[in-house]
Amino acid sequence: MYALKNKVQLIGNLGNAPEIKNLEGGKKVAKFSLATNENYRNQKGEKVEETQWHNLIAWGKVAELCEQYLSKGSEIAIEGKLTHRDYTDTNGVKRYITEIQVNELLLLDKKGAS
Repeated sequence: MYALKNKVQLIGNLGNAPEIKNLEGGKKVAKFSLATNENYRNQKGEKVEETQWHNLIAWGKVAELCEQYLSKGSEIAIEGKLTHRDYTDTNGVKRYITEIQVNELLLLDKKGAS
């Protein structure tokens, strides 16, 4: 049960190609956003589609896979954990970020799709 304490699973589409950075020692980090869509009918019976955007970060081998195989619009399934961090921007304002650290990645694009 310990592994279930902070676990996120999502299926969605990339908003942009991953931003890849090469760190000292040859390690890579990939940052990208994922859109998930939910469809339902409201009280009036009208179909409603809601899109949620998620900030994702991947390290090491997973980042290398992102660099090699992902592009804007790619459909993927991910598994990871929620992380929170803060930083001070150039104007001295403290900013807070919630990201999903990707541990596993599955490509769902159809064969032959570009």
